Order: sequence, then C-alpha cells, then structure tokens
Amino acid sequence: METTFFLRGLLIGFSIAAPVGPIGVLCIRRTLSDGRLAGLVSGLGAASADAFYGSLAGFGLTLVSNFLVSQQRWLRLVGGLFLVYLGLKTLLSAPADQSNQVAKAGSRGLWGAYLSTLLLTLTNPLTILSFAAIFAGLGLVETGGDTLAAGTLVLGVFSGSAAWWLLLSGGVSLLRKRVTPAMLRWVNRIAGLVILGFGVVALVM
Repeated sequence: METTFFLRGLLIGFSIAAPVGPIGVLCIRRTLSDGRLAGLVSGLGAASADAFYGSLAGFGLTLVSNFLVSQQRWLRLVGGLFLVYLGLKTLLSAPADQSNQVAKAGSRGLWGAYLSTLLLTLTNPLTILSFAAIFAGLGLVETGGDTLAAGTLVLGVFSGSAAWWLLLSGGVSLLRKRVTPAMLRWVNRIAGLVILGFGVVALVM
C-alpha cells in the first residue's frame, strides 16, 4: 500500500515540477553560469516547497491551506516583486569567470540559491491549489487519516520533483562547456527578461 502511495507521489511531484516556469528558467541559467550543483540546489528549493504543499494536502491540513489561499493576493505580491528583482539582477549580471564561479559555489551561494527558489515556490498560491485538485481527483485526500500513507505520499512528491531538477540540471550541464562568455551574456539577458516577465504578470493578475 505504501509503495503505491509513494509511486503516486512520485508521479505527482514530477508532473508539477516539469512545466517550465520561472523556477525552471532560473535553474537553467544558474546551471550554465555557476555549475550543475547550483542548478540542482535551486531545484531542490522548489522540491522542498512542493513537499510542504503536498503535506498540507496529504495530511488534510485544510485550516493552513485555506489560510494560505486566502492570503494569495499578498503571496502573489511578494513572489512577483521577488521575481522582478531576480529578473533585473539576472538581466544586468555579467558572465562569471572560473574564479568567481568557485566562490559562488560555496555554501553561502548554495544556500542563497536554495532559499530563493524555496521562497518563490512557497509564494505561489497556485501550487497549493494544484496539489489540492490533484489529490482530490485521485482520491488521495483519504490519507489524512493515515499518517504513514500521507508521509509516504509526501516523500514521493519530493522525490519526483527532485528527480526532475536532477535531470534538468544534469542535462543542461552537458552543454555548459560549449557555452562561451558571449553566449552566456545572451543567456543572462533572455533569462532575465523571461523571469522579469513572470514577475510582472504575477503583479498585474
């Protein structure tokens, strides 16, 4: 039974993480600029947020989820402003050379990469709505009375989301050696504009 819940969670986590949005663009850009580890850690921040929202749906914590949904206007504002900040920062950043890539790959840089995507995903109210809808559609809200089943499901959600970010960062890193500073400059500009666009959309919706 637990294996079934884990596999379902795995599929849910992978499916929710896979569509390319601002987090995906950020992960690709960081992988090309700072290396595979930076891209993977960025993705794990989003996977942690997915696991948090998955636990709200899996454990039946409707009080918390309803509160977060009721505050979606403020959450969208915070997330939108943060996306605008990241977009502008990426747009104006210069390609990193090998020396400051090593510095960025330090623990402080990795924590920053993790926390930034964690915050962005947590401030997206559509995430909790997506999990609630999928869990209800699959009849998984019944796990609210079974702690082991709910925990197994949440573990599957995190593993599925993390698997996507591992594949994405690993695949992009294969192209990293072929990316010249001039190409990376354009990657920064395009990624910055895309992230900035997501932020503006979040603010005006």
